[in-house]
Amino acid sequence: MKTLHFDCFAGISGDMTLGALVDLEINPDTLRTELGKLGLDGWELRFERDQRGGITGTHAVVVLGDRTDHLAVEKGGEDGCGSHDHTHGHTHDHGHTHCHDHTPHDGHSNTTWKDIRAVIQGSSLSEGAKSRALDIFTRIAEAEARVHGTAAADVAFHEVGALDSIIDIVGAAICLDLLKPDRITCSEVELGGGMVRCAHGMLPVPAPATVILTRGMPVKTGGFPKEMTTPTGAAILASCVDEFTGAGSFRELKTGYGIGTRKMDGPNLLRVSWREERDASAFAGEDLPWKTEELILMEANIDDMSGEALGFLMERLFAAGALDVTFTSCVMKKSRPGTIVSVLSGREKLCMLRETLFRRSTTIGFRETTVRRLSLKREEERLGTESGDSSPFSGASRKTVYYGAEKLRSKIEFEDRAQLAREQGISLEEAERIIKDGFAEK
Repeated sequence: MKTLHFDCFAGISGDMTLGALVDLEINPDTLRTELGKLGLDGWELRFERDQRGGITGTHAVVVLGDRTDHLAVEKGGEDGCGSHDHTHGHTHDHGHTHCHDHTPHDGHSNTTWKDIRAVIQGSSLSEGAKSRALDIFTRIAEAEARVHGTAAADVAFHEVGALDSIIDIVGAAICLDLLKPDRITCSEVELGGGMVRCAHGMLPVPAPATVILTRGMPVKTGGFPKEMTTPTGAAILASCVDEFTGAGSFRELKTGYGIGTRKMDGPNLLRVSWREERDASAFAGEDLPWKTEELILMEANIDDMSGEALGFLMERLFAAGALDVTFTSCVMKKSRPGTIVSVLSGREKLCMLRETLFRRSTTIGFRETTVRRLSLKREEERLGTESGDSSPFSGASRKTVYYGAEKLRSKIEFEDRAQLAREQGISLEEAERIIKDGFAEK
């Protein structure tokens, strides 16, 4: 399993993420070409080799043009809860003092998340990149809305920084869509320390939006005297990380470093790496007798669908690519009887299954959990129809389960037994005996 791991020992920001992913594997020209599909002008994305703490990495620099009217929607700042210092025609400092102001500065107008969303949705980006970028931006807008007591769609981004934020966030989404990791993990996240200047005055690190975005994550403070994790960086992690972990058995395959703008006493770096995660016993040369997979478990509690409707839902979920679908009875609020619909899926089928749950069931929301499935090797054997064989059990199949090289058990498929029993007017047991004899003679 190929895992993308974020090591946020010095925090994370949008530009550090872009730098690290380019340093790891992404072609800068490919990223610029994809970003060009947004249809926005007035920006340039540069990647520079630099060092922090003696470690070489890549520094991503967004250079903004000297026009103030790139597009009506290109106006805004990186999110947080304070103000950026923007100067047209100069590189934007992705330092860690981001707070968001909802009032115009210097005569410039604001633009809303609703406007930015329209730009992303109307672009020719891949659906995977669009979906990820919209999810990251939505998380930021919702966090800002809670901080400022407004609707998410109306959250305003101050003029120049909206374009900067779009490049950072959409760029990160493009990189993740191009890399297509099987799984994304992350270390404990350093938030930093000290105070940050916001539109509301001086506030302690982390900024209010970052507090909301990092809820549920393992975090720490005090490793640096400045703000180290920005709202954009926190939103990227909240959107893409499958598991926060500090230990595990893996092979390190490749490493990249994203350089932060500030030069500090500590190494202002984001490290990302490709890892191959395996069970510990596999490193001792032992061939495991089972297969291990990371899958997604989707669960919805439903109390207003009939048995027939649930049966049809199960059929459609399997047609959409579910590996398994089960129903479990439960008691819901107000003591109403309900059903837990559980769907097991690989990541490649998630979008279709999500659409099926929303469109074919009455649920308005469901849970997703990363689970690990261990399974034994199975082989299927079928009785052929060669040489004009017209035996009634021709085409019947048998599945055999193995623990390593050891054959554990075999089973005749139920539908094959049932079909023979119907055709011959015999019991299931007799049909199974006949089919087994057929395999014995094979």
